[in-house]
Amino acid sequence: MTIDIKHCNIVIPAKNEAEGLTLLLPQLVAMTAAEKIIVVDDGSTDGTADICRQHGVTLISHPYSMGNGAAIKSGARQANETVTIFMDADGQHNPADIHRLLDAIKTGYDMAIGARDSSSQASSARRLGNGIYNQLASMITGHRIEDLTSGFRAVRTEKFREFLPLLPNGFSYPTTSTMAFFRAGYAVGYIPITANKRMGNSHINLLKDGTRFFLIIFKIGTLYSPLKIFLPISLLFFALGSIYSVYTLAVKGHFTNMSALLLSVSVLIFLIGLVSEQITALLYRD
Repeated sequence: MTIDIKHCNIVIPAKNEAEGLTLLLPQLVAMTAAEKIIVVDDGSTDGTADICRQHGVTLISHPYSMGNGAAIKSGARQANETVTIFMDADGQHNPADIHRLLDAIKTGYDMAIGARDSSSQASSARRLGNGIYNQLASMITGHRIEDLTSGFRAVRTEKFREFLPLLPNGFSYPTTSTMAFFRAGYAVGYIPITANKRMGNSHINLLKDGTRFFLIIFKIGTLYSPLKIFLPISLLFFALGSIYSVYTLAVKGHFTNMSALLLSVSVLIFLIGLVSEQITALLYRD
C-alpha cells in the first residue's frame, strides 16, 4: 500500500497557539497541500485563526473552547483521506518525523505513535507520571505501551472514527484511542521521537488532569477487559473476608457479620466484572 504525506490529512487542535502555528504551518505547507492540513481552532482568543487563513489551511472554528478531544473529533470528521496524522500546534512535534509514522502504517500498523524519549518530558514529575500511566495501561491491555499520552500519531482514518463516541472532550483522547485500538485487535506501533520544548503556556493542569488520566485509564480498562480490574479487587475482599473469618472464629468462636459482608462484597464485585466482560464482548463484536 502506497502512503504519501500528500495523500494524508494532518489534524492540529489549537487553542491560543498562534506562536507555534507561525513556525509549524509553513513547514507543513511545504510538505503537502494546504487544504490537507486541518486546524481546529478551539475557541482561541489570539491570532490563531488569522495565521491559519494566511497559510490557506482548512480551518474549523469552535465558537468556544470545547476541549482538546472535541477538537480532535471535529478534525477527524472533516478528514477525507485514508490516513490521518494528529499533531500538536505548540512546536513540540517535528514534521520530519511524519514520514517515519507513515512508514509504520505502510508496514501494516493501524496506528503509529510517536513515543517521546525521557529527555522530551517537561519535568521529572511528568516523566514519573507518564511512566506510571504506561505501566498501568500495559498491565490492563497485556501489550507494552511506550507512550500512552503522546498526541503525535498517524492512524487509519476509518478505524479511528469507529471510536469517536468513546473519546472524551478533554485532554485524554490519546489514552482512550490507544487502549480502544488494542481492545479492538488493531495493530499499534511506536516510533521513538524527540519532542521539542513547547511554545507558549501548557493548558494541562498536572494535578487535575493527572487525576483525570488515572480515571480514564480505569474507565477504559473496564471497557477493555473488565475482569482485569474487578477480579483483583474481588480477590482482595475475599482474602480480607477469609482472614477476618479465621480470626473471629479463633478469637470469638463465631462467624461475624463483617466477615459475611466482606465475602459477599467479593462475590458481588466478581459478578459485576463477569457481566461487564460479557457486555464488553458485545460492544466490540463488530
